[in-house]
Amino acid sequence: MDRRPIGIFDSGVGGLTALRSLRALLPCEDLIFLADTARVPYGVRGAGELNAIAEDNFLLLESLGVKAVLAACGTVSANCAALIDGWPTPACGVLEPSVRAAAAAARGRAGVLATEATVRSGAFERLFASIAPELELLSRGNTELVPLAEAGRTSPGDAEVRAALERALEPFRAAGTDTLILGCTHFPLFSEAVKELLPGVTLINSGEAGARAAAALCSGRGLLNPGPGPGSTHYFVSGDISSFAAAAARFLPGGIEAAEISRAERERS
Repeated sequence: MDRRPIGIFDSGVGGLTALRSLRALLPCEDLIFLADTARVPYGVRGAGELNAIAEDNFLLLESLGVKAVLAACGTVSANCAALIDGWPTPACGVLEPSVRAAAAAARGRAGVLATEATVRSGAFERLFASIAPELELLSRGNTELVPLAEAGRTSPGDAEVRAALERALEPFRAAGTDTLILGCTHFPLFSEAVKELLPGVTLINSGEAGARAAAALCSGRGLLNPGPGPGSTHYFVSGDISSFAAAAARFLPGGIEAAEISRAERERS
C-alpha cells in the first residue's frame, strides 16, 4: 500500500483528459495535476527546451511528494522519452500506449493528428515501425487546435472550431484512414466534432491510453492505494488560474479549485 499521490502534468487543459480517465480507473488514489499554462503551447518548442520544461515539471511534482508521474502530453512524450524512461520516480508518457491501442484497432491505415513538435520528432513513425510495421501511417501536425481548447472552444457548433477541424482532418479522409490517434491530449476534447467529420473512423484517445499505462505502472510496482476512497484531486497552475478553471469546468462536472505555482517556486523545486 502506498498512499502518496500520483502526479500528472501537461501544458494545460488537455491533460485533464488523462486525469479524468485515471480517476475512473483508480478511484481511491490521490492525484495531483500540474497545468503549465505559463508555457503553453508546448507544440511549437524545440526538443532541448521541451526536455528542460519536462524536467522542471518532474521536479515540481516530486517536491509535492508524488509516487509516480504521467506525462500527459504527446509533445513531451515524443521528445523526452529518454528523460521519462530514465527518471528515478516511476513515470510514463502517452505515445507508446496510444500506438499499441491503434495497432490493435487498425484495419490497415492508421493516422496521427498531433502537434508540430510531436510529428517533427518522428516518434510515432518509429513506434509504429517497431510495433505494427504492416500498417500504413499518415502523421500530420497542427497548430490551431490547442489554442482553441485552451479557450474552452471545442463544440462542433462553433464555426471556427469546425473549420479548423475540417482542415486538420481532410488529409486523413483523403487517405482512407480507419484509425486515428488524437496524439495531443488536448485533441480528445474535440472528439464529438471529429466523429461527425470522420464517421466510422476509430478514435484513439491518447489521454485514456496514457491513463491505462499509468495505472498498470503503479500496479506493477506495488504502488496502488487500495482505499478507502474516494481519492482527492489537487490542481496547480503556473499561469492564469481563472482561465484554466473556466476551460476545465466545461468538461469536468462541478469545476475545480486550483492553486498557483509561480515560476520562482518551480525553479526552487
